[in-house]
Amino acid sequence: MVTSPPPDSPTTARRLRAARALWRVVAGRAARLASGAHQAWRRSLQLRVVTITLVASSLLVGGFAYLIADKITNILLENAETDVLVRLRNGSEYASSQLKLYNQPQEAQLQDTVEGTVNYLAGGDPTQTSGVVVAITADNYAGVIQPRTSPDVEVRPLISEELRATVAGGKIAHQIRTGTLGGQRTKYLVYGSPVSTGFGQVELYYLVPLARQDATAADARATVVATGAALVLLLGLLAALVTRLVVTPVRVAARTAQRLSAGLLDQRMVVNGEDDLALLAASFNQMATNLQRQILRLEEMSRLQRRFTSDVSHELRTPLTTVRMAADLIFAERDEFDPAVARSAELLQAELDRFEELLTDLLEISRFDAGFAVLDSEPTDLVPVVHRVAERLAGLAERAGVAIELDVPDSPVIAEVDPRRVERVLRNLVGNAVEHGEAEPVRITLGMDQSAVAITVRDHGVGLKPGEEKLVFNRFWRADPSRARQTGGTGLGLSISLEDARLHGGWLEAWGAPGQGAQFRLTLPARAGDRLTTSPLRLVPADAALPFGGPRDGGALAIGPGSGAGALAIGPAVDGKAEVVS
Repeated sequence: MVTSPPPDSPTTARRLRAARALWRVVAGRAARLASGAHQAWRRSLQLRVVTITLVASSLLVGGFAYLIADKITNILLENAETDVLVRLRNGSEYASSQLKLYNQPQEAQLQDTVEGTVNYLAGGDPTQTSGVVVAITADNYAGVIQPRTSPDVEVRPLISEELRATVAGGKIAHQIRTGTLGGQRTKYLVYGSPVSTGFGQVELYYLVPLARQDATAADARATVVATGAALVLLLGLLAALVTRLVVTPVRVAARTAQRLSAGLLDQRMVVNGEDDLALLAASFNQMATNLQRQILRLEEMSRLQRRFTSDVSHELRTPLTTVRMAADLIFAERDEFDPAVARSAELLQAELDRFEELLTDLLEISRFDAGFAVLDSEPTDLVPVVHRVAERLAGLAERAGVAIELDVPDSPVIAEVDPRRVERVLRNLVGNAVEHGEAEPVRITLGMDQSAVAITVRDHGVGLKPGEEKLVFNRFWRADPSRARQTGGTGLGLSISLEDARLHGGWLEAWGAPGQGAQFRLTLPARAGDRLTTSPLRLVPADAALPFGGPRDGGALAIGPGSGAGALAIGPAVDGKAEVVS
């Protein structure tokens, strides 16, 4: 005797685990198939057109096939009914003429006449076991007149009580019944008619098999279904062919456009014929030719401009060196000159300094434009870099009446950067903050996490108007063109700083609001080549006024007004001590 394991047995647990694993595998494969089908449906126009054509044509052809098959079946049945009805009427007349000779149902020859009439109406062969069955019954004279059929089979199961009652009531009626006569189950069309005699009424029934009609209808349905399926497949193939003729040039155009966007400006489509698709290809080629001409012209203009800037910058070096030597000599002897001439010597010296800085920036910009800028990354402690920048700009800050505050960690902040470029960025940011600080302190904050380092420079000057946080990095852009530069900047510092940040794979961002000052944030990856996702410091300062109130503490959510309003900044507070460099 074999018994099943209990529900909590190890065998049941293993079976449950196996069933769950199988279900997960099946569900995963089904999900992948569904996802693949969904992607194929979204990506392939040809698949969508062919599928819609197949579904629509299947519904249409299926409807027509059903109507045609139903019509053929009805026609066959109507023909059979008409034929049986004619035979029934003729048979009724013949049987009536034979039976009217008898006035009493008990007459001796009546039963023989009934049997002879049935055999005659059935075709004269009483041994026939298939085909039309003829029967005469007399329910009103049961026990006196015996029912007779030709061939001799039992027909009562095929003659329903309803049909029998209708015919006995003097009406012609018919039904379709399925039964077994002669050992074969067949569908029959049963027609009954009253027959008048000399002594009353008997009933005549014709039972016609519908096997031939059913076979003909089945063949017709099969033919219609096969024809419809072939037609649907033909429509699908036709839709696929037509769609391919239309989609193929579109795909070629898409691939050509991708190659053009990748910089392969000589790519063109093949033009075949003179139809609409050929017109599309010719127009596309003309557009590509015009774009190539314009791009090449712009590239040539850009190349000439970069070369002109570089050549002019280099060529100006020699006369600038000569002028610098003469100006240094005049500047050194300015105390012996007239006060007006001495002042002119000082102005000449200052403008030469600014001119030299401008040439240096132009050369640097030309290197960035030409793609020749090289990053010399090395592990660098940024804390001394920040201190060094603050010390070098201390004199400028003192003249402007601005205090530089440092918020840096006590421990080293090591990152793989180019120290020369980072220091240049910080000099530009701090110099701009001092220039626009309006005698308010400028705060430099240094922070780091596992993937990035960040430095923010915060001033409390006039700030930035909405939209200016993107314009500050444009070349030669100034918030107020009428404002005099205290530091004599070239207008290229922030542009160079942005390029330096991009060269590191980092970010240089700005926030500002009118009357609240501005803050610039430099974010660099801790390891060269890494991709930035977040910054250790927030872009919107914690002390920025919120339009609807909000947190002020470090590391909290801050949304500031102005150009920075709407920027979401979440960053940790930076541990370290603050010091003032005067």
